[in-house]
Amino acid sequence: METDSAQWIDQFEGLRRLPNDLRDALVAGSKVVEVPEGTPVFKPGQSADNLLLLLEGTVRVQQKSDTGREVFLYRVNAGESCVLTTACMLAFEDYAADGVAETDVRAVAIPRATFDDLAARSSVFREFVFKAYSRRITDLFTLIDDIVFQRMDVRLAARLLELAVDDVVHATHLVLGTELGTAREVVSRTLSEFQRRGWIEQRRGEIQLVGRAALDRLARSAGER
Repeated sequence: METDSAQWIDQFEGLRRLPNDLRDALVAGSKVVEVPEGTPVFKPGQSADNLLLLLEGTVRVQQKSDTGREVFLYRVNAGESCVLTTACMLAFEDYAADGVAETDVRAVAIPRATFDDLAARSSVFREFVFKAYSRRITDLFTLIDDIVFQRMDVRLAARLLELAVDDVVHATHLVLGTELGTAREVVSRTLSEFQRRGWIEQRRGEIQLVGRAALDRLARSAGER
């Protein structure tokens, strides 16, 4: 599928400064791909052959333990690249986590040959790659800090606010447990307490936020530790 550089390169702030010859090389050496919702984008043990730059949609990255427990790591949104893919391509390592299309996804796939060529030739491209990498590593350290040190009710309140669309969260207790790195039962107990306080109403696979201000106060209390 052909595309003009102006249609997607300018969606990525770090690539806008590429000179015209390198913009042309990037477009010629990559392709736009579409991935349906629910489709695995990568799996553990798979080689990282393409850097994906998301144009539309979201990809959820998670890791599964030997016991089968899943831990949410991060989402890749439109205008972003996947740090795990970057790390695997730089280190010539296979994936150690799963990436799944949460929605229909449209992305630019940059093959290893094009990635290596531009990384060698362009300081602008290298800066784009490593800035995204650094930003996501910081996010992962924040995630570790949250899991280890922060109260579950505070984390759950913050995640509900983050996921809500028009004050409705479409997620099961199991999915929320995966998002927060905890058991479904822990999420269920905490949500029951939120409901008792009048902050939420629960339906099958759906949570209505009716006390957003109270949830926001709880979520912001993390900064008062």
